[in-house]
Amino acid sequence: MNKPRRILVVEDEEAIRTGLIDVLVFHGFEAESAATGSEGLKKALTGKYDLILLDVMLPGVDGYEICNRVRSEDRHQPIIMLTAKTSDEEIIHGLKLGADDYVPKPFSIQQLVLRIEAVLRRSQLGQEMARTLCVAGMEIDTENLNAKRDDVEVSFTKREMEVLTYLAQNSDRPVSREELLSKVWGYARNLDIETRTVDIHIAKIRRKIEADSKMPEVLVTVRGAGYRLLVEA
Repeated sequence: MNKPRRILVVEDEEAIRTGLIDVLVFHGFEAESAATGSEGLKKALTGKYDLILLDVMLPGVDGYEICNRVRSEDRHQPIIMLTAKTSDEEIIHGLKLGADDYVPKPFSIQQLVLRIEAVLRRSQLGQEMARTLCVAGMEIDTENLNAKRDDVEVSFTKREMEVLTYLAQNSDRPVSREELLSKVWGYARNLDIETRTVDIHIAKIRRKIEADSKMPEVLVTVRGAGYRLLVEA
């Protein structure tokens, strides 16, 4: 039997905190909680959790500071931020600090659980990454998210590295946009979603690994089938 995933809930509103704990336990997770920012920060830095649900507005230390501190210690810790603040600037700020997802209040419990499961799937993909990838003559450090090209350091985002890793793990075949959205972004296979996020990430990766991103020879498009990464042996 698989060990239940452990989730830390950092939320100062008692009714929401208690409700989240009940929901998580009902769905098979182990859950702990913290009611203040300082308590949440201490638990986040000293405990071992599969995911942290983090409110932004907290007494003492706010969620942004907790996220920043946790990321400085563990860049791979899955974090979902919960907040009533929904402006673009605030969402971008949270994501820049390293949050994996951002859920506005009030939220649907069903949607929150789906988002938690999606982030955990992406986290598992990250754990399965090889330490290095050899692509286009570059040795890419998947943990530190960088490589060198002609003695110039090239940096990758976590999501770009997840895309590269998944393509490398399936380099014997083309991978469709739908499969990337499911396996890397965590979207359900049957979810009808219009997004160019895959194409945008592919374009960004090509600019970093191809000699000429407009005429790709390493990360190629297979017409009608998706993308294929040609990985060196």
